[in-house]
Amino acid sequence: MTADDSGAAPRDMDTEDDAVRDVPVDDPSGAENGSATHNAGVNSSATTHGGGNPGADNGAGDPGADNGDENNIAVRLEQLILGADRRYTPFQAARGAGVSMDLAARFWRAMGFADIGQVKALTEADVLALRRLSGLVEAGLLSEAMAIQVARSTGQTTARLADWQIDSFLEGLTEPQDSGLTRTEITYPLVELLLPELEEFLVYVWRRQLAAATGRVVRAQDDAEMVDRRLAVGFADLVGFTRLTRRLEEEELGELVEAFETTCSDLVAAHGGRLIKTLGDEVLFSADDAGIAAEIGLRLIETMTNDETMPELRVGIAFGTVTTRMGDVFGTTVNLASRLTSIAPKDTVLVDEAFAEELGRIGDAPVSEADAAAAEKAAAEGTGAPPPSYRFALQPMWQRPVRGLGVVEPWMLSRRNGQGAND
Repeated sequence: MTADDSGAAPRDMDTEDDAVRDVPVDDPSGAENGSATHNAGVNSSATTHGGGNPGADNGAGDPGADNGDENNIAVRLEQLILGADRRYTPFQAARGAGVSMDLAARFWRAMGFADIGQVKALTEADVLALRRLSGLVEAGLLSEAMAIQVARSTGQTTARLADWQIDSFLEGLTEPQDSGLTRTEITYPLVELLLPELEEFLVYVWRRQLAAATGRVVRAQDDAEMVDRRLAVGFADLVGFTRLTRRLEEEELGELVEAFETTCSDLVAAHGGRLIKTLGDEVLFSADDAGIAAEIGLRLIETMTNDETMPELRVGIAFGTVTTRMGDVFGTTVNLASRLTSIAPKDTVLVDEAFAEELGRIGDAPVSEADAAAAEKAAAEGTGAPPPSYRFALQPMWQRPVRGLGVVEPWMLSRRNGQGAND
């Protein structure tokens, strides 16, 4: 049975596996229907692990090629990590999964892999993954657009994780030792030992994060809030980072950014917020509660101020409706938080009017400082009830126009009566 015009074979074909294995690399049927010449984006580990395009004539596609030790080790590492040899071209993989070349290419490109033409670079796992994702679409559990988003978000997240592990984690562990082995020679046994442990840990963390995200969604008040939610969104930005990049050595700059991101990540998580993303000298975080976001913002300032190795910091926080997509946040509230950060004085937290009102509504800051002062005076004189115990103070700042958002009135956030952070 031959592939149809889209390059796909019927999913119920009894000889599917044999058909896949029997299709030659330069299958003329693929050339006639255009499938073999379609440059599909491919889940090719050689692009990320083998140090180049797997379609290049560098011997990487042939474990037996005698192109030097590094190529051989690269191929062995790929086989170790993937758990299988290269067997299929993109056309063969699409045919085996029962999908069109166009859909296969869209999935693989969404995952972030390069086009490789029609070389043998795919494994059984690639065919199975493609079959599973397309099966979710056929079953009606995901739309095709949503399946593409799943592939893209997973690819982007894991690509960054893999890059970090190779650049930082493995690099530090593969420093040449007294054994006389080179870094390349140490890498294979190290990956062999770490791979199963890291894989299990990745699945564990993913399940934990999935459970937490699901919990937040089901606690939403209505269906609309599951997508467009009211959140506190904050940016924390290092002051004078551009000047630092000209003054510091690359290694020193990398260490500073790593320390900044680690400190922010720890503080945001410890106090109940979520770190959305890091941007080198800036982090974006969110919180369901304005009080939590206020505590995070002030903690960040206090922590950085007490660290002599860190530059000054400024934080901007806004509260309002936020659209969430693929783990990121969008909308006017996010833009406003970014603008507030850019105009905040050094080592201060600026918030918008909606955030100030929300702090007052939940009782974390007085709605009116004048009323709060009067209540405190009456309580001190014994003529009034004890005043509420506020955590934060808000000072209105100058009104000013903000590009794209009109005139805004920032408020400077601080701790009430100069009190320090509670441990």
